[in-house]
Amino acid sequence: MDRASNRIEPWKIAVIVVSVVVGLALIIGLIAYFLCYDQERFYNTSFLITNVQYDRKFERQTTVEFGNVSHYIETMISEVFRGSFLSKRYIRSHVVSLSPDPGGVLASVVLVFKFAAGDSKDTSWGLVDKVLRERLQTVSTFLNIDQSTLTLTELNKENGDNLLNNCCGIRRQTFSFTGLERIIGGQQAQTGEWPWQASIQLEGTHRCGASVISNTWLVTAAHCFRGESDPRKWTASFGIRLRPPEQRRLVRRIIVHESYNNPVSGHEYDVAVVELASAIEFTSDVHSVCLPEASHIFAANTSCFVTGWGALENDGSSVNELRQAEVKIISTQICNRREVYSGAITAGMLCAGYLEGQVDACQGDSGGPLVQANSRGIWYLVGIVSWGDECGKRNKPGVYTRVTYYRNWINSKTGI
Repeated sequence: MDRASNRIEPWKIAVIVVSVVVGLALIIGLIAYFLCYDQERFYNTSFLITNVQYDRKFERQTTVEFGNVSHYIETMISEVFRGSFLSKRYIRSHVVSLSPDPGGVLASVVLVFKFAAGDSKDTSWGLVDKVLRERLQTVSTFLNIDQSTLTLTELNKENGDNLLNNCCGIRRQTFSFTGLERIIGGQQAQTGEWPWQASIQLEGTHRCGASVISNTWLVTAAHCFRGESDPRKWTASFGIRLRPPEQRRLVRRIIVHESYNNPVSGHEYDVAVVELASAIEFTSDVHSVCLPEASHIFAANTSCFVTGWGALENDGSSVNELRQAEVKIISTQICNRREVYSGAITAGMLCAGYLEGQVDACQGDSGGPLVQANSRGIWYLVGIVSWGDECGKRNKPGVYTRVTYYRNWINSKTGI
C-alpha cells in the first residue's frame, strides 16, 4: 500500500511565493504612500489690517486697488513661511476678499501647503498656526496686523479648490516658458496652463477660440459669427484638447457688437459675448480669466501670451492640441507706420507680435485670448485675436481687439 506524499506540489509553492511578494509590495507601497506622498492641504486665514482704509474698489478683485493691497499681503505671508521651517511645505497664498471693518480692512486669504499623507491634520494645522502667529507681526513692515483677530481654519480639498477656482486669472501649477515659442510650428500647452481657453464650434467643428469670463459667459470675436449666428448651431468646449474635451456646453445666446459689420466699420467693433445654456464646472483646468478695468494700460513692449488651436501655417487647418506663443505688445504708433498697417490701427485695436514676423496667431485662433500676468501672477485678458495680414509675415504682426476699450460694453451685456 503506497503512502500519500507529503511534498507540496511546485505550482502551489509558486502561488504562495507570489502571494507573499504581492502582499509585501502592497504593504511597502502603503507605508511609502503615507510616509512620503505629499498631499495639498488648504487653510483659510483672516485678520484685520488697521492701517488701510476700506475702499469700495476692493469689492472687485480686478481693480488696481485690490491688487495692490493683495500683493502686499501675499508677499508678507510668503516671507512668513519661506523664512520658517515650513518653507519646503508652503506652496502659495491668495487673497480671496477684502471686507470693510470698523477697525480697517478684514483680509481673507487661502493658504496652500503640501504635507505628507501620513502627517496628522491636527499637527499640520498646529505648525501652520504657530509659524503664522510667531512671524506675522515681525514680517509685516508695511501692514499693521491686529494679532487678536487672526484666525486659521483648515479647509477640505473641495472647499479649498472651489475658493481658488472661483478667483479669476489663477493658474494652479507653475509652468516654465522656453521663450519665443509659436503657435505656427510651436509648442503644445500643458493641462491647466491656460484654463480660460475655450473653443466655439459650428455644428461640431472648431471655428474660433474664446475666453471664459464667468461660468456662463465667454468673450470672443464678432467675425467668428459671420454667416451663422443661430445659437442652436453652436457649442463650446473646454480643456487643452478639442477631442475629447474636458467639458462641453450648448450655447444659449450670441451677442455681437451692434456696430460690427456696418458699411464703414471694417475690422472695428470685432467683439462678441456668448452665453452658455448651462454653467461650466470650474476646476483647476477650466475657469475664468480676469477682465481688466477700462482704465488699465498695458504698456508697449511687454510680453503677453496668445493661445489657440489655429493653423500651423497660413491657410492650414486647425490642430487638436492647444498651442501657445509669447508675443510683445507693439505700440499703435509703430503699428500704424506706412510699412506696417499704414494707419489702419484704431483705438479699439492693439498690435502684438514681432516686426520680423515668424511668431504669430493664425487662422482658427480668431476670438482667442491674448493674456498678460500682473505682479501677483494673476492673468488678465489684454486682447482678442482679430485680424492680420497672413500669419507670421514680416511687418505684419497680429492685430487684437483691445479689451479695455470694450470693457464697458462687455459689462453692459454680461454684468461682469
